[in-house]
Amino acid sequence: MTRSINFLLLFFLLNFSAYIWAQDPIMYWDFEKNVKGTSLEVVSGLADALEGHFMEAEGVKGIGIRLDGFTTCLRRDAKNTKRPDDEFTIEAWVALGNYPWNWCPVLTTESHEIRGYRLMLGPLGQVSLQGAIDEQWVSCSSEQEVMPLRNWMHITGVYRANKEMVLYLNGKIIASIPIQGKIQYSRNSECRIGMVAAPDKPSDIHRTWGTIAAYYGIDGLIDEIKVYEKALTKEQILNKYNSVSISKADIAPRKLPTIKKHPGRFGAFYTKLKYYPGWDNLWPVEQDPDVVVCFENSPVKLIFWRGIRYAASWVSENENWMTDQSVEAWEHGEKDREGCFEHMQDRHCRFSHVRIIENTDARVVVHWRYAPVSAYNNTWRPDPKTGWECWIDEYYYIYPDASGIRKVSWKKGTLGNPRQFQETLALLHPGQKVSDLLEKDLAYVSDYDHNTSKVMFVDDPNSPPYGPFSWDKSYPYTIQQYNFKSENKPFICFEPGNEMFIKHSRLSSYEKARGCNHFPVGQARCDGRTTRMSDRPSHCTSFPISDPVIHENGNRYYWCGLYGMNNMDLDQLIQMGRSWAFAPELAVIGSSTVSLGYDRSSKCYQLQNSTEKPNKIEITINGSKDSPIINPAFYIRNWNADSVKVLVNGDEFKDMEAGLIHKLEGTDLLIFLRLKNNSKMSINIIGDQFLS
Repeated sequence: MTRSINFLLLFFLLNFSAYIWAQDPIMYWDFEKNVKGTSLEVVSGLADALEGHFMEAEGVKGIGIRLDGFTTCLRRDAKNTKRPDDEFTIEAWVALGNYPWNWCPVLTTESHEIRGYRLMLGPLGQVSLQGAIDEQWVSCSSEQEVMPLRNWMHITGVYRANKEMVLYLNGKIIASIPIQGKIQYSRNSECRIGMVAAPDKPSDIHRTWGTIAAYYGIDGLIDEIKVYEKALTKEQILNKYNSVSISKADIAPRKLPTIKKHPGRFGAFYTKLKYYPGWDNLWPVEQDPDVVVCFENSPVKLIFWRGIRYAASWVSENENWMTDQSVEAWEHGEKDREGCFEHMQDRHCRFSHVRIIENTDARVVVHWRYAPVSAYNNTWRPDPKTGWECWIDEYYYIYPDASGIRKVSWKKGTLGNPRQFQETLALLHPGQKVSDLLEKDLAYVSDYDHNTSKVMFVDDPNSPPYGPFSWDKSYPYTIQQYNFKSENKPFICFEPGNEMFIKHSRLSSYEKARGCNHFPVGQARCDGRTTRMSDRPSHCTSFPISDPVIHENGNRYYWCGLYGMNNMDLDQLIQMGRSWAFAPELAVIGSSTVSLGYDRSSKCYQLQNSTEKPNKIEITINGSKDSPIINPAFYIRNWNADSVKVLVNGDEFKDMEAGLIHKLEGTDLLIFLRLKNNSKMSINIIGDQFLS
């Protein structure tokens, strides 16, 4: 009897020990000891390589690891990678900053021969446990959007050979499938955490030939990653989830940069804008790579930032962004093997830079130079003899009233056809829907004779009277105003002769995040990716698109438009546009000053002092209802004085700004007058020797 009891006790102890032993992982990363690019794996005591930019962060237990989504990867050599048999469990704690570009592993042991297993996160917030059975990947996958952003989530995958795969999230079953067969494990593949095992293309792309496969990883936090060679039970998994006291994950939303402190004055400022650390760490730049223009009497900003490849972006008081696609080119038919050539593809700003040319109280001039490139980093139409390709110079002449001229210039013979010059892009922050940014009447359009129309979200944009859309049909509209849900709204005034293409948008997309998210900020080499999740910044709407009037100047072509952001209604914008497109005539009194005419490409009257000394300039401007005077600017060459006084109709005018521009040839003067009038006016500009 005693022998039987002892045998039963021994049997119980052996089985209980086996049960307890099965609860111990065969691989376990708690990230508590990370030294010199390694992280200690608890079971073996070996230090595994922790590559790329990473940071320690608060985990669910002690220390976790912050992965940047671009470079961070933990790698364990194949010889040290433990392989389970007919059962296993993987568990991990993960908090995402945004969703990966495509399916990305939390942990994988895969090989090119379709062997191994992996726990994956999807581009639409999915989770999947995958195993190589009969030389194909068998997947047990969740529905979309089960993984919220910026929250710690407990993910567990369980495998039982010839029986099932089960997937758990926060202790609850979210997917299961029956399986026949066993996983074939790879003997020669490393274990990789947080990054794809091989380059891959993003999901939801527009043109496969314009997109290049690349490495990418998880952007977020990971902690407590364990692999067991036993299938844990539902109760055990729930207990593991409940054993952790969860705090909010330390991840900020990936919003576009904000200006924390307004300088309170008009001017252009070099700065280094911050996005989020993982993205910022990619850039091998010193201080001051970006430019921001601020306005004294307006909260509006004009931003030239690397994340937009330096394209000008108008930003409202509530941080709504508007930018432009700029010059774009592409090949016809079978030659189209690289997709679009444009600044949007220049993710590292290799062919794009910005600089401040002029910075006074009266005007700022910013120069943006770029070459249209493809996702392959090839430039557009390089000359086989010289190697020179198409380069675009854009000059922005910006005035204190939050308006400015955009002048786009290129050398003859470099651009060719087909081509597109302008496409308005409203930008969504992560978490924003289109309806958060735009009204249902998304834009107003008009010509200078007050013939107006709307661009709208409608039930079916392809049905009359709205469509179908055709590139063969354009309208002679010259003004567009985007209907932001902001006090200040972006606008563009084009020259008479502009052709505008209008396409309405589907109402079904209005309450969603819709558009394309390969731009802005995206680093994937991708010529178009449809926005399906609101996890990262994206651009939306695009229309109206304009084909502006092209001018010839020597060996160059250019077009120009009046851009800005303010709280004017459409009628006021029409008058403002007329003051530029049909500028009032200016006449000079006396022979000591020469009029060089009105320069529409800088929104400025050009004058020249023909003497060697400071001058007293007398002019008249013939304002009218059709040619109103609205905030005129005057550029006076060879001014050669240190100060200025302005009289309007004989009275000293104080509501003005003046700036001296020192050049090799002498000192010039720029004057900006806050002046609105529809009648003839006399203006005296007086140098310092007359100020007695």
